[in-house]
Amino acid sequence: MPGEGTALLGANGSGKSTLLRIIAGMQTASKGKVVYQNESGAEIAPTDMYRHLSFCAPGQELVEELSLEEFLNFHFSFKRPLEGVDIESIIKIAGLDAARKKPLMDYSSGMKQRVKLAQAIFTDSPVLLLDEPCTNLDHAGVEQYRDWMTNYTKGRTVIIASNDPREYFCCKDQLVVDSYK
Repeated sequence: MPGEGTALLGANGSGKSTLLRIIAGMQTASKGKVVYQNESGAEIAPTDMYRHLSFCAPGQELVEELSLEEFLNFHFSFKRPLEGVDIESIIKIAGLDAARKKPLMDYSSGMKQRVKLAQAIFTDSPVLLLDEPCTNLDHAGVEQYRDWMTNYTKGRTVIIASNDPREYFCCKDQLVVDSYK
């Protein structure tokens, strides 16, 4: 439902991440079919769904030769940032101003995760898909994530694959994924 969160829960290897990638159109389902519709019920072609969603996962690749500024400029050449934020403010909100010109390959794993979260959360999309969003984050990073989820996801459909309640605190609904094997 628009404006609500759903947590995908289940044991390691049960298919939470796979289901999230299928929803994102990044992987084909072996059974069943995903149908995308906008708010008025009109069907959205799977090839156009990328415009309507943001995605973040620990295994998501970054173009590590780029600086943070270059990466965000590239990302936001395809998608719009949320209203009221721009690349400059995203860098400041993420607390990465001092590292803005450094290549992403020189970032720690926690800094890279914050970059991935920032590009997803601050993208103006009605659907936000997060896979284990607090992976590699320290306590301050988890608090920052919780703040972003509280303040920047209103009115969006959020689906979070996780077993960590700190990550899916904002989800009203929970769906337990049983093993697909």
